[in-house]
Amino acid sequence: MKSTVEGKLSNRLEVNNEQLYKLMGESTDLVRKQLKLGEHTELAIFYIDGLIDNQLLHNSILYSLQEGRTLALLEEQDPDKKIEILTSRVLMAGDLTVVRDYAKFVHDLLSGNVMLMVEGTASALRIGLPGWEDRGVSEPSSQSVVRGPMEGFSENLRTNTALIRRKIKDSQLWLETMQIGRVTQTSVSIMYLSHIANKELVQEVKRRLNSIDTDSILESGYIEEFIQDKVATPFPTIYNSDRPDTIAAGILEGKVAILVDGTPFVLLAPTVFVSFFQSAEDYYQRADISTLLRFIRFLAFFITLFAPAFYVAITTFHQEMIPTNLVISLAAQRETVPFPTFVEALMMELTYEILREAGVRIPKNVGQAVSIVGTLVIGQAAVAAGFISSAMVIIVSITAISSFVIPEAGMSIAARIIRFFLIALAGFMGLYGILCGVFLVVLHLVSLRSFGVPYMSPLGPFRPADLKDSIFRFPWPFLRTRPQENRTQNLYRQNRSKRGGS
Repeated sequence: MKSTVEGKLSNRLEVNNEQLYKLMGESTDLVRKQLKLGEHTELAIFYIDGLIDNQLLHNSILYSLQEGRTLALLEEQDPDKKIEILTSRVLMAGDLTVVRDYAKFVHDLLSGNVMLMVEGTASALRIGLPGWEDRGVSEPSSQSVVRGPMEGFSENLRTNTALIRRKIKDSQLWLETMQIGRVTQTSVSIMYLSHIANKELVQEVKRRLNSIDTDSILESGYIEEFIQDKVATPFPTIYNSDRPDTIAAGILEGKVAILVDGTPFVLLAPTVFVSFFQSAEDYYQRADISTLLRFIRFLAFFITLFAPAFYVAITTFHQEMIPTNLVISLAAQRETVPFPTFVEALMMELTYEILREAGVRIPKNVGQAVSIVGTLVIGQAAVAAGFISSAMVIIVSITAISSFVIPEAGMSIAARIIRFFLIALAGFMGLYGILCGVFLVVLHLVSLRSFGVPYMSPLGPFRPADLKDSIFRFPWPFLRTRPQENRTQNLYRQNRSKRGGS
């Protein structure tokens, strides 16, 4: 991304100082300390207050500069030689880099580094002393598990890359970082295994990231919308997670992780439809338990999609499909309801969506009370008043609970959107409308791609070898190959001579 500042640093401290203050205005958090060591050495230190470790700056850097030994080393030396002496013999910081470009100087300054300049040389010394407050490593909030690691990503990019490094201790786990956003200059990193990930995939990820031209990147959701294959779809085509073990597992399968500074959610590309029904816990439980849980998730997904629409269809157009006793019971419940089943379903679904959104925004100390009022009191009062039937409350409640079974929130949101579309079709055409809606959704799904990978793989195109870890989860000795759709350089992740299936 192009920077707002260009050119080289001046060899005059005053010129650089004026240019910096002209660029940043009267920013009160910009700190400049000027030091004069002896008769021939003048230094200036620049940093942003709140982004660096002040204690380390004073106890280590400033103390080292003011020692008598430092004065003796720098006296009567050429200015460029003074930078070399400071780097190799005076300063004890581990991250020391010489900077000559003005744009790089400003970026490093605003990234939480101390910039040291010497009068007479057109270069600056970047000293890495980050010290801002961050949340640290805590339990993941969006993808909880019963068994497995309880550590999640934080908003600090370097903390997140370190968490992945702890999982994959391989020298070929490569990390590349770039700045995206003309104004925010957000650090965005990609991580991949160079001997496993498809080289064309890595180059395509870099190309899409480098093509982003925008003022700001504040969260990984910005990146996701810029680089996805198709924008006009409710389905997520890039996976995101705040769990290091999930991202590490994806990297080991040959995928590319995209980390954005300032957010705990890391992107994983490419991805397929079935990945959104898999949980990290599936690989920590026995295979039979994991397979059963996956079946339950798919069942919950279909309930979320079809339960309200199916109820509207059979009660409006296909009453002959309902047992006689149940028809009589439903007719008695709906005797005082003034609205058609279609309108009743829309009202209840919209009410639930409002309550769900309110539950996210309301402060935690009153959230529980609002949930009780919204679900129990209002629901019971609406039935007693004759606005809705008891059966509709049951259907909407089962649908709401089923939506929380889906591990990834993006797929749950997609199901909620499509549910309204299917309810409308059911209200106008009954089961025939639902069938038409299903055909449209399936056609849309098979047309999707994630970085060129078919979204419905391994079901379409059908790959029997990859079914071992899709809807099912075979025991680990049978999972010897990586998913074929990733086109990895090394297909096998276990020894070919080991016992088990191919």
